[in-house]
Amino acid sequence: MSLRINSEAPNFTAETTEGRITFHEWIGESWAILFSHPKDFTPVCTTELGYMAGLKPKFDQRNTKIIGLSVDRVSDHSRWARDIEETQGHAVNYPIIADPELKVATAYDMLPDDAGTTSEGRTAADNATVRSVFVIGPDKKIKAMLTYPMSTGRNFDEVVRLLDSCQLTAKHTVATPVNWWPGEDVIIPTSISDEQAKEKYPGGFRTLKPYLRVVAQPKA
Repeated sequence: MSLRINSEAPNFTAETTEGRITFHEWIGESWAILFSHPKDFTPVCTTELGYMAGLKPKFDQRNTKIIGLSVDRVSDHSRWARDIEETQGHAVNYPIIADPELKVATAYDMLPDDAGTTSEGRTAADNATVRSVFVIGPDKKIKAMLTYPMSTGRNFDEVVRLLDSCQLTAKHTVATPVNWWPGEDVIIPTSISDEQAKEKYPGGFRTLKPYLRVVAQPKA
Protein backbone atom coordinates (compact mmCIF):
# COMPACT_ATOMS: atom_id res chain seq x y z
CA MET A 1 0.00 0.00 0.00
CA SER A 2 1.40 3.37 -1.01
CA LEU A 3 1.18 5.99 1.73
CA ARG A 4 0.57 9.65 1.01
CA ILE A 5 0.17 12.82 3.05
CA ASN A 6 -3.11 12.55 5.00
CA SER A 7 -3.19 8.75 4.69
CA GLU A 8 -4.03 7.07 7.97
CA ALA A 9 -0.85 5.82 9.61
CA PRO A 10 -1.07 2.02 9.59
CA ASN A 11 -1.84 0.66 13.03
CA PHE A 12 0.11 -2.30 14.38
CA THR A 13 0.91 -4.19 17.54
CA ALA A 14 4.58 -4.91 18.16
CA GLU A 15 7.23 -5.53 20.79
CA THR A 16 9.47 -2.60 21.65
CA THR A 17 12.32 -1.95 24.03
CA GLU A 18 9.69 -0.52 26.41
CA GLY A 19 7.19 -3.35 26.08
CA ARG A 20 4.38 -4.34 23.74
CA ILE A 21 2.42 -1.49 22.16
CA THR A 22 -0.50 -0.94 19.83
CA PHE A 23 0.63 2.05 17.83
CA HIS A 24 -2.53 4.17 17.68
CA GLU A 25 -3.18 3.62 21.39
CA TRP A 26 0.43 4.50 22.15
CA ILE A 27 0.11 7.79 20.23
CA GLY A 28 -3.06 8.70 22.11
CA GLU A 29 -3.78 12.44 21.84
CA SER A 30 -0.17 13.30 21.04
CA TRP A 31 1.73 13.90 17.84
CA ALA A 32 4.28 11.23 16.95
CA ILE A 33 7.54 10.85 15.03
CA LEU A 34 8.25 7.35 13.69
CA PHE A 35 11.78 7.02 12.31
CA SER A 36 13.12 3.79 10.88
CA HIS A 37 16.49 2.08 10.55
CA PRO A 38 17.53 -0.69 8.16
CA LYS A 39 19.57 -2.70 10.65
CA ASP A 40 20.94 -2.60 14.18
CA PHE A 41 24.65 -1.87 14.67
CA THR A 42 24.87 0.33 11.56
CA PRO A 43 27.14 3.39 11.84
CA VAL A 44 24.99 6.23 10.50
CA CYS A 45 21.93 5.08 12.42
CA THR A 46 23.95 4.85 15.63
CA THR A 47 24.62 8.59 15.40
CA GLU A 48 20.97 9.30 14.59
CA LEU A 49 19.47 7.41 17.52
CA GLY A 50 21.84 9.12 19.90
CA TYR A 51 21.00 12.56 18.54
CA MET A 52 17.27 11.90 18.80
CA ALA A 53 17.72 10.97 22.46
CA GLY A 54 19.30 14.38 23.01
CA LEU A 55 16.39 16.09 21.22
CA LYS A 56 13.66 14.29 23.17
CA PRO A 57 12.99 17.22 25.56
CA LYS A 58 12.16 19.40 22.54
CA PHE A 59 9.65 16.83 21.31
CA ASP A 60 8.19 16.54 24.81
CA GLN A 61 7.62 20.31 24.80
CA ARG A 62 5.67 19.90 21.57
CA ASN A 63 3.38 17.12 22.87
CA THR A 64 5.14 14.71 20.53
CA LYS A 65 6.21 11.13 21.18
CA ILE A 66 9.19 9.70 19.31
CA ILE A 67 9.69 6.05 18.43
CA GLY A 68 12.36 4.24 16.43
CA LEU A 69 12.03 1.12 14.33
CA SER A 70 14.60 -1.43 13.22
CA VAL A 71 14.00 -4.79 11.62
CA ASP A 72 15.92 -6.68 14.29
CA ARG A 73 14.76 -8.06 17.64
CA VAL A 74 14.37 -6.35 21.01
CA SER A 75 17.41 -8.18 22.38
CA ASP A 76 19.52 -6.74 19.54
CA HIS A 77 18.06 -3.26 20.14
CA SER A 78 19.01 -3.45 23.82
CA ARG A 79 22.61 -4.37 23.02
CA TRP A 80 22.78 -1.65 20.36
CA ALA A 81 21.44 0.92 22.86
CA ARG A 82 24.53 0.37 25.01
CA ASP A 83 26.77 1.17 22.04
CA ILE A 84 24.69 4.27 21.26
CA GLU A 85 25.05 5.64 24.77
CA GLU A 86 28.78 4.88 24.85
CA THR A 87 29.59 6.52 21.50
CA GLN A 88 27.01 9.33 21.32
CA GLY A 89 26.73 10.39 24.95
CA HIS A 90 22.96 9.99 25.13
CA ALA A 91 21.08 6.97 26.44
CA VAL A 92 18.15 5.92 24.25
CA ASN A 93 15.12 7.33 26.10
CA TYR A 94 12.31 6.31 23.74
CA PRO A 95 11.02 2.93 22.51
CA ILE A 96 12.52 1.12 19.53
CA ILE A 97 10.16 -1.20 17.68
CA ALA A 98 11.29 -4.73 16.86
CA ASP A 99 10.23 -5.73 13.34
CA PRO A 100 11.85 -9.14 12.68
CA GLU A 101 8.98 -10.21 10.41
CA LEU A 102 9.19 -6.94 8.44
CA LYS A 103 5.49 -6.28 9.03
CA VAL A 104 5.79 -2.64 10.05
CA ALA A 105 8.38 -1.76 7.40
CA THR A 106 6.16 -3.29 4.75
CA ALA A 107 2.96 -1.67 6.06
CA TYR A 108 4.67 1.73 5.89
CA ASP A 109 5.75 1.10 2.28
CA MET A 110 9.44 1.04 3.19
CA LEU A 111 9.97 -2.44 1.72
CA PRO A 112 8.31 -4.19 -1.22
CA ASP A 113 5.64 -6.78 -0.47
CA ASP A 114 7.95 -9.54 -1.71
CA ALA A 115 10.71 -8.62 0.79
CA GLY A 116 9.93 -11.78 2.74
CA THR A 117 8.80 -12.30 6.31
CA THR A 118 12.02 -12.36 8.30
CA SER A 119 14.95 -10.10 9.03
CA GLU A 120 17.24 -13.12 9.39
CA GLY A 121 20.03 -13.09 6.82
CA ARG A 122 19.14 -9.64 5.54
CA THR A 123 21.74 -6.90 5.38
CA ALA A 124 21.32 -3.15 5.68
CA ALA A 125 21.61 -2.97 1.89
CA ASP A 126 18.60 -5.30 1.57
CA ASN A 127 16.66 -2.87 3.76
CA ALA A 128 17.99 0.32 2.21
CA THR A 129 14.62 2.10 2.08
CA VAL A 130 13.98 1.60 5.80
CA ARG A 131 15.40 5.10 6.35
CA SER A 132 12.16 7.05 6.67
CA VAL A 133 10.66 9.63 9.01
CA PHE A 134 6.89 9.98 9.47
CA VAL A 135 5.24 12.91 11.23
CA ILE A 136 1.87 11.70 12.50
CA GLY A 137 -0.88 13.86 14.01
CA PRO A 138 -3.20 13.10 16.93
CA ASP A 139 -5.80 12.14 14.31
CA LYS A 140 -3.43 9.31 13.30
CA LYS A 141 -2.98 10.85 9.83
CA ILE A 142 0.46 11.19 8.20
CA LYS A 143 1.35 14.88 8.03
CA ALA A 144 4.83 14.60 6.48
CA MET A 145 7.30 11.99 5.22
CA LEU A 146 11.07 12.03 4.60
CA THR A 147 13.28 9.24 3.22
CA TYR A 148 17.07 9.34 3.18
CA PRO A 149 19.74 7.10 1.64
CA MET A 150 21.86 4.97 3.94
CA SER A 151 24.96 7.08 3.33
CA THR A 152 23.41 10.36 4.50
CA GLY A 153 22.61 11.04 8.14
CA ARG A 154 19.23 12.60 8.69
CA ASN A 155 18.87 16.21 9.86
CA PHE A 156 16.65 15.83 12.91
CA ASP A 157 16.82 19.56 13.65
CA GLU A 158 14.92 19.88 10.38
CA VAL A 159 12.39 17.35 11.67
CA VAL A 160 11.77 19.64 14.67
CA ARG A 161 11.31 22.59 12.31
CA LEU A 162 8.98 20.53 10.11
CA LEU A 163 6.98 19.48 13.16
CA ASP A 164 6.63 23.12 14.25
CA SER A 165 5.28 24.00 10.82
CA CYS A 166 2.86 21.05 10.79
CA GLN A 167 1.54 21.93 14.23
CA LEU A 168 1.18 25.63 13.40
CA THR A 169 -0.59 25.04 10.09
CA ALA A 170 -2.88 22.45 11.69
CA LYS A 171 -4.03 25.08 14.21
CA HIS A 172 -4.13 28.15 11.97
CA THR A 173 -5.06 28.62 8.32
CA VAL A 174 -1.56 29.64 7.24
CA ALA A 175 1.39 28.20 5.33
CA THR A 176 5.09 28.57 6.06
CA PRO A 177 7.58 29.89 3.48
CA VAL A 178 10.99 28.56 2.51
CA ASN A 179 13.40 28.10 5.42
CA TRP A 180 10.77 29.28 7.90
CA TRP A 181 11.52 29.12 11.62
CA PRO A 182 9.07 29.75 14.48
CA GLY A 183 8.46 33.44 15.05
CA GLU A 184 8.96 34.44 11.42
CA ASP A 185 6.25 35.68 9.07
CA VAL A 186 3.90 33.18 7.47
CA ILE A 187 1.87 33.05 4.29
CA ILE A 188 -1.87 33.56 3.96
CA PRO A 189 -3.21 30.77 1.70
CA THR A 190 -5.01 31.70 -1.49
CA SER A 191 -8.13 29.96 -0.14
CA ILE A 192 -8.62 33.03 2.09
CA SER A 193 -9.89 36.14 0.29
CA ASP A 194 -8.53 39.62 0.99
CA GLU A 195 -11.77 40.47 2.78
CA GLN A 196 -11.45 37.40 5.01
CA ALA A 197 -7.78 38.16 5.61
CA LYS A 198 -8.57 41.74 6.73
CA GLU A 199 -11.08 40.38 9.21
CA LYS A 200 -8.77 37.63 10.40
CA TYR A 201 -5.68 39.86 10.64
CA PRO A 202 -6.84 43.33 11.75
CA GLY A 203 -3.21 44.29 12.36
CA GLY A 204 -2.68 44.09 8.62
CA PHE A 205 -0.69 41.99 6.18
CA ARG A 206 1.62 42.60 3.23
CA THR A 207 0.61 41.77 -0.33
CA LEU A 208 3.66 41.03 -2.50
CA LYS A 209 1.53 39.57 -5.27
CA PRO A 210 -2.21 38.82 -5.27
CA TYR A 211 -1.29 35.20 -4.58
CA LEU A 212 1.54 35.96 -2.13
CA ARG A 213 0.49 37.64 1.12
CA VAL A 214 2.53 37.50 4.32
CA VAL A 215 1.56 38.16 7.90
CA ALA A 216 3.08 37.83 11.35
CA GLN A 217 2.87 34.33 12.76
CA PRO A 218 -0.30 33.87 14.84
CA LYS A 219 0.58 33.63 18.53
CA ALA A 220 -2.39 31.87 20.08
